[in-house]
Amino acid sequence: MPEPFLSVSDLNAFYGRAQALHGVTFEMEREPVAVIGRNGMGKTTLCLALMGLMAQANGSVRFEGQELMGRAPYKIAEAGIGYVPQGRRLFPSLSTEEHLDMLGGGNGGRWSKRALWELFPRLAERRKVGAAQLSGGEQQMLAIARALLGNPSLLIMDEPSEGLAPTIVESLVETCLGLVREGVGLLLIEQNLGVATSLAERQLVMVAGEIAAETTARDLLDSPEAQQRYLGVTRVESASA
Repeated sequence: MPEPFLSVSDLNAFYGRAQALHGVTFEMEREPVAVIGRNGMGKTTLCLALMGLMAQANGSVRFEGQELMGRAPYKIAEAGIGYVPQGRRLFPSLSTEEHLDMLGGGNGGRWSKRALWELFPRLAERRKVGAAQLSGGEQQMLAIARALLGNPSLLIMDEPSEGLAPTIVESLVETCLGLVREGVGLLLIEQNLGVATSLAERQLVMVAGEIAAETTARDLLDSPEAQQRYLGVTRVESASA
């Protein structure tokens, strides 16, 4: 039997003596998967642990048959995982083009700088502009482009819709759906249930550092009670509506 695309088993993470992740366990293939939950439930910590950015973490993270636990973040990126962090984490003093040039121009795969200019024409127009002068939507495009330049098999996106206008969110969803159609795996961390359900049918619910439940986009959209229980919202519309 082939191994799952991504297999996370008994993943624990700590900030000093405080435990933030408690035995997180799930598997996924290349289909999009969303991790949803209220603020403070451990979603971002999960991203950091998967990317090797937690100083105190243990358990198992296997990606395409390789154990990643204990590897340096750049080794995890080289293994084929791209990361779009919450808040974008851009360098204000660097231009759009400099953000991409610092990664070496790609590794010969689908995504080169030229291909990214085609995917995000607005970034091509703003290639000489500093990241601090970009709009929120442009910054998110740049964060995605930076992750894609490594030609990842799996893209981990942490709250990509945060702080964006509804029209920009719609464009973001379409971009992500296009990547999925091209075969890129997607692990989406989202509090915006409209975005989460537009991009992934499979929904993992994180509560207090654990995967507390698994459900589907359809069931969530059909159940105001589940929306209230998992996210504290009273009603949600699909981002594509």
